[in-house]
Amino acid sequence: MTDIDQLEDDLSKPTEPLIDILRQNRGDIIVLGVGGKMGPTLARMAKRASETAGVSRRIIGVSRFPNPDLPQRLQKVGIEPISADLLNRKDLAGLPDAPNIVFMAGMKFGSTGQEALTWAMNTYLPGMVCERYPHSRIVAFSTGNIYGLTPVSGGGSRETDPPNPLGDYAMSCLGRERIFEHFSRAMKIPMAIIRLNYAVEPRYGVLVDVARKVWEEKPIDISMAYANVIWQQEANAMSLLALTHTESPPKFFNVAGPQIIQIRDVAEEFGKLMGRTVQFTGTESPDALLSNGESTYKLLGRPQVMVDTMAKRIADWIMGGGEGLDKPTHFESRDGRF
Repeated sequence: MTDIDQLEDDLSKPTEPLIDILRQNRGDIIVLGVGGKMGPTLARMAKRASETAGVSRRIIGVSRFPNPDLPQRLQKVGIEPISADLLNRKDLAGLPDAPNIVFMAGMKFGSTGQEALTWAMNTYLPGMVCERYPHSRIVAFSTGNIYGLTPVSGGGSRETDPPNPLGDYAMSCLGRERIFEHFSRAMKIPMAIIRLNYAVEPRYGVLVDVARKVWEEKPIDISMAYANVIWQQEANAMSLLALTHTESPPKFFNVAGPQIIQIRDVAEEFGKLMGRTVQFTGTESPDALLSNGESTYKLLGRPQVMVDTMAKRIADWIMGGGEGLDKPTHFESRDGRF
């Protein structure tokens, strides 16, 4: 499969639990930061689940839209695009009200060298959003990077583990969580915070970074020797389901795949699938950025798409000439610089 429309249809396919939840819970949904990697398919999934449930609701996607084609693509599938700079108070105040907010805005790539903007987007903006939507429930995206490196033998960081962020990106994301938690407590805003680690699809993600280097026969850095990955369609569904599990103070969810993958093993599998010789560089370390999602699965469901299936889909996409998003994850970074 190398057709983008078909791919995005797959990535936005709603699950039965999500359809049931959106049938029971009414109200419009605003996705702040819809222009990112997950936003378009998450918003479309919310729309499709609502239509299947027979519920009429507005799904509104807000972004600066650096991709000028995206607003038309969203409109085509029934999502209302609104162009806005969320750091501009006038733009933020002009957004419509809604009982359900999904906060996906933030900055990671290019954060090194733009530390001030990174902190503004990741830490200052959440407070502005809480002031704008004090009567809504909010699902806010964060990252497993806030935990820092953890021994592979421990099975991944859990929601109850103390944060240990490294670098401006991870520290500012912990700041995002702290600001959301403050306003949740002070203003009784029900929230869920999604610590994602890491969503993948054929155009983007840790597995895509590895697969493209295998395909181009470039050496793969195995310094960060392990990772979690989750299929983006399942991450979308779990994050939307979290709208029904918001609390004050916030409820935290590790949205991560159940498998801890070894980068060396995945690269060698791609080598077999693609008929390529695999090259490695760097020295494997016994710790990595890993999250344990077992407590999340009890409420939001256990992921069903395993790494071998993801690898086959990604290999087929790349070998078929499918386009990528050209946004390397830099998952191999061990110093917190992105």
